[in-house]
Amino acid sequence: MKALLLIDIQNDFVPGGALAVPGGNAVVPLANQLQPHFGLVVATQDWHPAGHGSFASSHPGRQPFEQGELHGLPQTLWPDHCVQGTPGAEFVASLDQHRIEAIFRKGTNPAIDSYSGFFDNGHRKTTGLADYLRGRGVTAVYLAGLAADFCVYFSALDALQEGFAVFLVEDATRAISAEGYGQARIDLAQRGAQFVATAEAAV
Repeated sequence: MKALLLIDIQNDFVPGGALAVPGGNAVVPLANQLQPHFGLVVATQDWHPAGHGSFASSHPGRQPFEQGELHGLPQTLWPDHCVQGTPGAEFVASLDQHRIEAIFRKGTNPAIDSYSGFFDNGHRKTTGLADYLRGRGVTAVYLAGLAADFCVYFSALDALQEGFAVFLVEDATRAISAEGYGQARIDLAQRGAQFVATAEAAV
């Protein structure tokens, strides 16, 4: 069975949000169009406690998008975003949610960031997503959402490592950096990921 993974389609990642991905709102109608074509739809949700260690505001004198370190791991310092219980952490209102069967929240530990929907950035703790998918008989995952060069990319990497066939629905993702996504795409292709458009996935 194939599953659709909707990655972090949240208010803070679309224009007007705290960490807006350029054109991020364009993925929403495509995510809605894809959902009826999958037997299982799952979403991930960035869900940070206030004062998360990945926030630049947690490091006096540091600015958003600077490179730093968090408990031994390299860390991009982000603007405060997707803080638990805030409007920015909610799913975009126009996202069709009634087919979403499970939501996997990530980034809840203030000491470590979590780009992937499967693990934190140090692979120290699983979200349970891989076991959930296997328990449902899923062998292939299709990824859409935000951002292509971070949370979608790292989720795709972990899905490959966990043994799933991986399809990235390219027109239903947007990147923070085109250059960053270009590098991510090469890496994913070398590891066996495939790239499709919504029209190919929605069959």
